[in-house]
Amino acid sequence: MKILIAEDEYTTRLMVQVCLENLGYSIEGVEDGNTAWEIINQKTPPQIAVLDWEMPGTSGIDLCRKIKRLERSSPIHVILLTARDSENDISKGFAAGADDYITKPFNEDELRARIRVAERIVTIQSSLNSSLEELREALDMVQSFEEPVAICSKCQKIGAFDGSWRTPSELLEYPVDARFVQLDCQNCKPR
Repeated sequence: MKILIAEDEYTTRLMVQVCLENLGYSIEGVEDGNTAWEIINQKTPPQIAVLDWEMPGTSGIDLCRKIKRLERSSPIHVILLTARDSENDISKGFAAGADDYITKPFNEDELRARIRVAERIVTIQSSLNSSLEELREALDMVQSFEEPVAICSKCQKIGAFDGSWRTPSELLEYPVDARFVQLDCQNCKPR
């Protein structure tokens, strides 16, 4: 699992990185919000982002808002890791869309536990998205069975899903339309 760490303080970034790499995660560490945003917009972005609130470029809180506005089937799990520990700041962090909030100085055991929870959430979300896609495909298939089958009144060719017209044998030879399966009728079944 890929994790992004956006933290401008080198020592903290390195501590988080080493802690998580020891757990087997693939880490990409950056020191500013603008670079973090570029990574978030890559073809295969990280599944988890650990963001400092105050850093150069885009702040962690603004980056969190931008991440949560992205249209994605699998949203990025955002953890704010910050020295801001007032109740007001924590509320602002969650209001911006943060999924979790850890204050500095952080406890490594707590960080590991929260990352593992984030991993479970990301895994469950991914599994749900896969199931949803399978259900959509099944629904599309069911709806296709409800549609009438077009047959040419002159040549007797059958209209397939792809817009082509084919003979029954062609449809069975090159299955382009799931509505057609080869079966034996009552008169043709072996007795």
